[in-house]
Amino acid sequence: MILVNNPGSWAHVYPPLLHAQWHGWTLTDLIFPFFLFIVGVSITLAFSTKKKNYIPPRNLYPKIIRRTLILFALGLFLNGFPFFDVPTIGIPLDTLTNQTPFDITTMRIPGVLQRIAVCYLVASLLFLHCGVKVQALWAVAFMLIYWAVMQWFPVPGIGAGSYAKGANFSAWVDNQVLHGHMWSVSKTWDPEGIFSTLPAISTALFGVLTGQLLRQNLPPMKILLIMLIGGGTAIAIGFTWSHWLPINKSLWTSSYALFMSGMALVVLGVSYYLIDIKGWRFGVKPFRIYGMNAITVFVLSGVVARLLYLIKWQTAGEVITLKEWLVNTFFLTWLSPVNASLAFALSFVFLSYLAMLYLYNKQIFIKV
Repeated sequence: MILVNNPGSWAHVYPPLLHAQWHGWTLTDLIFPFFLFIVGVSITLAFSTKKKNYIPPRNLYPKIIRRTLILFALGLFLNGFPFFDVPTIGIPLDTLTNQTPFDITTMRIPGVLQRIAVCYLVASLLFLHCGVKVQALWAVAFMLIYWAVMQWFPVPGIGAGSYAKGANFSAWVDNQVLHGHMWSVSKTWDPEGIFSTLPAISTALFGVLTGQLLRQNLPPMKILLIMLIGGGTAIAIGFTWSHWLPINKSLWTSSYALFMSGMALVVLGVSYYLIDIKGWRFGVKPFRIYGMNAITVFVLSGVVARLLYLIKWQTAGEVITLKEWLVNTFFLTWLSPVNASLAFALSFVFLSYLAMLYLYNKQIFIKV
């Protein structure tokens, strides 16, 4: 997510590092559902022992609600940052200007962390109160409800069965409830909107089910086989379903949720085989370092990225941002525009890694 969110220039990005323009998918469209899927796996690992020890679910509510609220609040923080003037950092005050002054009346409410928060809340409660079969039924039900409503609810002025950009049931709900508080790029709909969260919850629930599979007292190779067959089946059904319900990340369609859950299951299965069964450790540590402070590095990267745009100064009669200066000075002098853009993004990822490596070495793990 850090890599694709921080190119040197949005005008020069390799296609796989961009989201699909509307229907379809790219490598970038794997990232968010993979994260939600592993959130579901983590829910199982976090609460299974407590559930086994018969700790009443209500005793875990404070922790779940606290984590949900913190994630949601962090998402709102990123949506509104900076709420104040950026510190001068040795640059004259008149060279620092906000691109868009903060206004709480038009602040975006949905977002990536907000969706993670809601999915975590619902998936956690279903895991604590329901068995595996009921969890699976809810995962399927959320997808079918989404499809049925999108397909057959007559949206005023649009009709039923539309999946056009900004002209569908999901966008209509967002306009009714979140008018003026949606993504500034789209304005009339939000990629993390209200109704499209239903199949996103299914994505997290498929992770919950996978986590319980991993905890079964079964031979590792049998677990792997189930994961690969299950993942392949989900991919096949999701792809087939896409002929009637397009795979679409911005709408988080049910076909997208199922297809990406299958992809995540296969990738996790391969990782399980290489790391847990075969004991392969080469190249694993960086992922552990990132994973131990995943939310921290995501929020930190968002803050730093905004500061790189907000800090500006005059040079040769033109205003240049700190980000533009860095790209021009360190990358465009020896790389083509698209490779300079990629090199900047990779450098951003590497510097973020160094920050997390410092926390890891100090055994500082910031949990929410």
